Amino acid sequence: MVRILAFISAFFLTLMFVGLLAGGYFVWRLNQDLPDYSKLANYEPPVVTRVHAADGRLIGEYAEQRRLYVPIDVIPRRVIHAFLSAEDKNFYSHGGIDAKGIVRAVFDNVLNVIRGRRLVGASTITQQVTKNFLLTNEVSFNRKIKEALLAIKLEHAYTKDQILELYLNEIYLGAGSYGVAAAALNYFDKSLDDLTVAEAAYLATLPKGPANYHPYRHHDRAVARRNWVIGRMAEDGYITPEVEKEAQATDLVVDMRDPGVQIADASYFVEQVRRELVDRYGNDKLLKGGLSVRTTIDTGLQQIVTEELRRGLEAYDRRHGWRGPLKKLEAGANWRDELTGTDLPEDLEPWTLAAVLGVETGKAQIGIRPKRLPSGKFADETQKGTIPLSEMKWARKTVGKVYLGPEVKKAGDVLDVGDVVYVEPVDKDGKPVAGDATPDHYALRQVPAVNGAAIAMDPHTGRVLAMQGGFSYDLSEFNRAVQAMRQPGSSFKPFVYAAALDSGFTPASLVLDAPFVLDPGPGQELWKPQNYEHNFRGPSTLRYGLVHSRNVMTVRLAQYVGMDKVAAYARKFGVMDDMMPVLSMALGAGDTTLLRMTSAYAILDNGGKDVVPTLIDRVQDRRGRTVYKHDKRACPDCDAPWEPGMLPPELPDDRPQVENPQTAYQVTSLLEGVIQHGTGSAARKVKKPLAGKTGTTSEERDAWFMGYSPNLVVGVYVGFDDPIPMGRAETGGRVAAPIFADIMQRALADKPAIPFRIPPGINFVKIDGDTGKLAGSGTQHVVLEAFKTGTAPTAGNDNGGQPDVVGGLGQRNDDTGTDAPSGSSYGDGSVGAGTGGLY
Repeated sequence: MVRILAFISAFFLTLMFVGLLAGGYFVWRLNQDLPDYSKLANYEPPVVTRVHAADGRLIGEYAEQRRLYVPIDVIPRRVIHAFLSAEDKNFYSHGGIDAKGIVRAVFDNVLNVIRGRRLVGASTITQQVTKNFLLTNEVSFNRKIKEALLAIKLEHAYTKDQILELYLNEIYLGAGSYGVAAAALNYFDKSLDDLTVAEAAYLATLPKGPANYHPYRHHDRAVARRNWVIGRMAEDGYITPEVEKEAQATDLVVDMRDPGVQIADASYFVEQVRRELVDRYGNDKLLKGGLSVRTTIDTGLQQIVTEELRRGLEAYDRRHGWRGPLKKLEAGANWRDELTGTDLPEDLEPWTLAAVLGVETGKAQIGIRPKRLPSGKFADETQKGTIPLSEMKWARKTVGKVYLGPEVKKAGDVLDVGDVVYVEPVDKDGKPVAGDATPDHYALRQVPAVNGAAIAMDPHTGRVLAMQGGFSYDLSEFNRAVQAMRQPGSSFKPFVYAAALDSGFTPASLVLDAPFVLDPGPGQELWKPQNYEHNFRGPSTLRYGLVHSRNVMTVRLAQYVGMDKVAAYARKFGVMDDMMPVLSMALGAGDTTLLRMTSAYAILDNGGKDVVPTLIDRVQDRRGRTVYKHDKRACPDCDAPWEPGMLPPELPDDRPQVENPQTAYQVTSLLEGVIQHGTGSAARKVKKPLAGKTGTTSEERDAWFMGYSPNLVVGVYVGFDDPIPMGRAETGGRVAAPIFADIMQRALADKPAIPFRIPPGINFVKIDGDTGKLAGSGTQHVVLEAFKTGTAPTAGNDNGGQPDVVGGLGQRNDDTGTDAPSGSSYGDGSVGAGTGGLY
């Protein structure tokens, strides 16, 4: 019996020994296959790139994983305590594996199996870190052994705080949130420091399964789990019983934050910033690099530019009538379901969708699309309203897409029952109602078929302060401010005149305004440029030619100066890189962008200094190191400690001089006349020093207004994306200039009336605006003109050394540079026959 017992004992001991050897060998083999945990020392998790406005407001985010990495020493203790109580209360005492937790989990799981409940784990925070960073989510015995082995190694290699920092910044907490900082923003729109105990406890419930404790879909379950975490925090001694009761009594109220743009109507600007960041750093760096981008946008000015561009586009659209409803409901259809099932671009708010429920003589009864709640669902209440006849008077039907039909005399002339239309809530005076205020009624609205763009820029730095690339980004992401290549029309003329002024002309020089015909060569039609008014004035000053945008004068001037020189000016001002040196280009027949034109006008505004447009001031990496600055000037005194009475540091002005300062001022002076007496008269209402120029292309396909004050340049473009005529008289002065004027009126409302800076070397002389000669006692049209020193007319030299009339006596009249034969100084359009000559 003893031998039998000894044999059995020996057998079991041998079996145990072999088992231990096998287990040891198995663990050894697994240990050889463990991933390299030392890489965690240099771990750089994907971090969200954040884009800020000039005033620091968040305007955009880009990320694969929406994470903000926060060091452990700045994470509030209440947040740390909440996660320790919920996930691993013995974290600071165990060595990577919690033996007590494992035993407790075994007993709990026995009961869970009996009760048919879900099994619970016993993973420590350290084990979760090894699984999230180094292993997969595979459910297997091998993975759990590797997890435990790595956890032990990790505890020896890193401090507890380092491990906890990795965990709190890596863990996924739902709503696109990676890490506690991103979750605090996305769920409560707060920083970690501002979280309450109840809010921190809710975040600590989410590692177990964010979808299971969604604040809207599973609100009661989320509150119960949160209160359990609060109770554990009290049990662990992190909070008092009084705080526990108060926190558990608090309702779970989240403020789900929309990612990305955080100000209205900056989408075009932010998207252009994204393109530039991708070009500079690549898409991977943008989405994972945690860049901090400070942009140039002025959020207040951006709102002004957006609103006024939209108003201008709507004003044009209304002049061309009503195109009908978005769609018609079928008989018996549920109007509420139809409206909620129809897409509504978010950036059109406060516009909404409405269904016409009834039509009377003086109004239409409408049902309003329910508001969308933060949960994504629609509100239950049914809202109705009216569109009075006064708010649809503009909606005359179009006839043949050209003419307007009869005036609207009753609601039925515009709307029928079942029509689905855009409406805007307004007060009794027809002004938009903001927020949740109750409107008096609704106004009929229509998305314009025409589109456009507007840019505001600092002329001294090139910083783009506002950019709106269309009526609605949600309807069309095409950015017409930077992507649309369009003809600038007469808004290009100032650069022709700048070339002439640099060639010895003065604002008082005379150019012939008379018929002009160019023979381009065999087999081609004669080119006969016309003035918009289809009349001619004879010899006229440069000022008159630019102020009143005389095409024929500009062509003659460009021919005299030489189109090669004009093309060079287009290049040095940045309007076009390779402009063809043909006369039609002098009238703005080449293609360019609104951004380029705005930059070119900024050079005229700032005294001829080069301008490099930018949307980005500075870029910092995830550690706060500056990796890009638009302003590269050295400033050794900028880091000096500030003291009372200290003057700001002086920075060198190292911008290249693109244009003569005197010429730039002379052109500015001429462009002031455009607003005071010429085609830009719509901007006179601003009552501040302004300069600008209209632009209209053939058949009114493009309408421009480019203008500036001493410290702000604004460009406006309007036209159909498919370049078709906008209609007779729809010129830059009628379509674009009012938009410019409204932007400037609001932007400069609280700014002093600063005059344009006059450079040295400019003298003012009174001249006769009709003849360009010195003004006399009987002169009726007196102009105080700006001349460069030594070029002003005198009693014995009326034209400052220039020929009598460009295009008249002794003037070059063809592209070969030959002189016209002697004849009348006023010309009759009959001299210089031949290829390329004037007829």
